[in-house]
Amino acid sequence: MAGNTSADLSLMREFNESLVLNLIRQTGRISRTDIASHTHLSRSTVSSIVNDLLAANLVCEVGTGHSRGGRRPIMIEFNGQAGYVIGVDLGATHLMVLLSDLEAQAVVRVASPFVVEEGPKLGLERIAQAIEQALQEAGLGMERIFGVGIGVPGPLDFATGKPIFPPIMPGWHDTPIRERLRERLNKPVYLDNDANLGAIGEYWWGGGRGARNVAFIKVGTGIGCGLIIEGQIYRGEIGSAGEIGHTVIDEDGPPCRCGSAGCLETLAAAPAILHVAAEADPALASNGKLTILDLIEAAQDGHLLSRRLFAQAGRRIGTALTSLVNLLNPGIIVIGGGVARAGPFLLDPLRETVQQRALPVAVQGTRIVESQLGADAIAIGAVTTVLRELFSGPDLAVPTRPHVAVSQESLNPMS
Repeated sequence: MAGNTSADLSLMREFNESLVLNLIRQTGRISRTDIASHTHLSRSTVSSIVNDLLAANLVCEVGTGHSRGGRRPIMIEFNGQAGYVIGVDLGATHLMVLLSDLEAQAVVRVASPFVVEEGPKLGLERIAQAIEQALQEAGLGMERIFGVGIGVPGPLDFATGKPIFPPIMPGWHDTPIRERLRERLNKPVYLDNDANLGAIGEYWWGGGRGARNVAFIKVGTGIGCGLIIEGQIYRGEIGSAGEIGHTVIDEDGPPCRCGSAGCLETLAAAPAILHVAAEADPALASNGKLTILDLIEAAQDGHLLSRRLFAQAGRRIGTALTSLVNLLNPGIIVIGGGVARAGPFLLDPLRETVQQRALPVAVQGTRIVESQLGADAIAIGAVTTVLRELFSGPDLAVPTRPHVAVSQESLNPMS
């Protein structure tokens, strides 16, 4: 019985520490007296917990507040530099590592090409090396890292952290990505679909703010969808929800890597757009391999074929989104990924198609916007996932967002 009582007291202490720390994080600056008032804990308990948090460097004393008839209270503030977290965006052709502090303020960003077809053995080593490079650039050791979040471009068994026959990741099926990186880095690792993390990033910090129901559409080498319903990420039964890129748009269309034909991804993702462009106008690729950025620049310079191809892709994506709008009625749809950099050349035809085809009662409540976080969306979502896990417990921020306002400047790598 005594053993159980000791365990119960330890659990209660941990609960109270989490309660106090989250209150300090979300309030900004607060006195010990106000902590006691908000949490209904005794002043002696609050004082003891704050002393422990001070000793752990998780909070700091930052001057005095206004007096209420006695001595001016010493104010307590969360220390965002007490540790750091890492967010990883693993794409079919790119790898991005973002190192941030505990308030989601970016410190270092490392971006490099990536070839997912090289397989998991080499791929996971490249991820570890990019993380080590980020730490080196920041002048930090791995002991300062509290956790790592990673987004992968394909269906994922969220419970096991393993990809499930990911069409865009040949050779990665059933690879224990989370466990292997956890062993390699000796740190907690959190794995999710990249579009899910993009949705989380945009919901908390970007274009999805202000809505409870958000869809994030990533248009790049593939096309994926992350869904937030009533403030919670929706993964489906095993974690493979959101594969909108494999919605069949044309039954007689080209074969898809998933085994079907005429999928949205085969008609409107970056490789499909670039293939048609290169065949129709070889001069576009005269300086080497044609990229989506080349095509965007051509469209901005008035190149009619480039504009027509982005418009066609926008209409096809809009056709798929029509069903999404009718079925889920999201408040905001955020369009991200490399192809979204085409801006109005893609988004205007996309919006027009949804407006024309979706039910009026559904579409009138939905805004379609371009990503505010751009290339950082998935990595920021990964960082946010780690922070929410790190500070889980009686999180007073739910359902509202954290008090920290992340500026666009803070999301860019330090100069």
